[in-house]
Amino acid sequence: MTELHYASLVDVASMIKSRKVSPAEVTTMMLDRIAEVDPSYHSYLLVTPEFALEAARSAEAEIMSGRYRGPMHGIPIGIKDLNFTKGIKTTFGMRVHKDFVPDFDGTVVKNLTDGGAVILGKLHLHEGAFGEHRPDTHAPLNPWNKAYWPGGSSSGSGVATAAGLSYGSLGSDTGGSIRFPSHACGVTGVKTTWGRVSRYGAFPLSESLDTIGPMARSAADCAALLGSMAGYDPNDPTSLTADVPDYLSGLDGIWGARGMRIGVDMDYISEGTDPEILALVVRFIGVLKEIGAEIVPVRVPDVTDVANGQLAFCQVESAAFHEQAYKNAPGDFGNLLGKAVAAGMVYDPVLFARHQLDREKFKGRLSRMFLDVDAIVAPVMPHVGVRYDEFDAFMESITSLLRFTGPFNMSGSPTVTMPCGFSGLGLPVGVQLIGRHLSEGKLLAAAHAYQQATDHHLQRPVISLNA
Repeated sequence: MTELHYASLVDVASMIKSRKVSPAEVTTMMLDRIAEVDPSYHSYLLVTPEFALEAARSAEAEIMSGRYRGPMHGIPIGIKDLNFTKGIKTTFGMRVHKDFVPDFDGTVVKNLTDGGAVILGKLHLHEGAFGEHRPDTHAPLNPWNKAYWPGGSSSGSGVATAAGLSYGSLGSDTGGSIRFPSHACGVTGVKTTWGRVSRYGAFPLSESLDTIGPMARSAADCAALLGSMAGYDPNDPTSLTADVPDYLSGLDGIWGARGMRIGVDMDYISEGTDPEILALVVRFIGVLKEIGAEIVPVRVPDVTDVANGQLAFCQVESAAFHEQAYKNAPGDFGNLLGKAVAAGMVYDPVLFARHQLDREKFKGRLSRMFLDVDAIVAPVMPHVGVRYDEFDAFMESITSLLRFTGPFNMSGSPTVTMPCGFSGLGLPVGVQLIGRHLSEGKLLAAAHAYQQATDHHLQRPVISLNA
């Protein structure tokens, strides 16, 4: 099974279906790799070997008896530790919840396990999905360079996926927390349309912005995951009732971008962007054109107000969730989350109303822009990489970081992030395709087509087992 840990999810699914490998073999291999590698990278908060092997043996018995459930059957994955898992600690990265054990699975976890997925464990995240890791835990380390930040709150998901410690993972995105680690760790991630994936049984950061989505090593692997995750949930009143397409069978090889109208606003993507990143994004646009997309000049609505407003929504809505716990034990909250909750509790209501109006205006303008194009292109971050030892200063300029991500949480728009090359430092660089609501299928088809024409997503970090 040499390098099987880096095989694609869809290839492993095919091997399991044809009985070339068994779920128990694949799960055992992955657990052994986690035990060997993850002490150097800290992507998992909790590994659940007994739970995983029990699920893998059950999947194996079902498949041997002819009851194959689909492409997630027997596939080992990691779960971001804000998704409830029955009988397993779900901490939200917080001291307040360090002993919380749910008595039910969140809907997205249930959907995946109903499809036969095998849960390897719970993945690291920022405290309360906001800003920084709890100081009494080891922060995840970027497998491409341990000195560099591996992305936002879904950093454990990005690290585990990039380092071959899962075939895919659950992330969540409130201002960029699927997209930042996808960019920083060189993986593919889907920030779903708000309401496409149920949030029932998931701790919230900002409920009107939060989305749950897949992270994997390719668009095809994300398509398999998303097809198992998405769908209407009566337990989530914000869940969308639209039918879920077969994202995986909707991929069309290198022709998936053919005829798509891709909007490009050069002023938007270049303002404040590192020239090295801009050059890779421009090259990405050129590849899309070569494989049949039509490149259309557009004007992206001004994002300044909604990028600033996104942080206000995080503060006010996180205060709404954490209010009682914060009042009871403010010392149990870390620096950044504590400041955000405290700010949210006293936020100027008139100013917040203006943020809400700015949000609605932006959504309307963006919807009109999407009448003319199927998707737009944007960088993920304006910077190549952020060193951990410069992280505090970096967080002081968080609104500039959110320029390419936060507005599309405010609008509820889906995006697919994928690697588009590497910086001179050897760090991966990501790019986004952003679409109209419920266009995940089109975005994944275009991303898959791009990945048939390039090999950035096939590059792997050199794993270092020293501390």
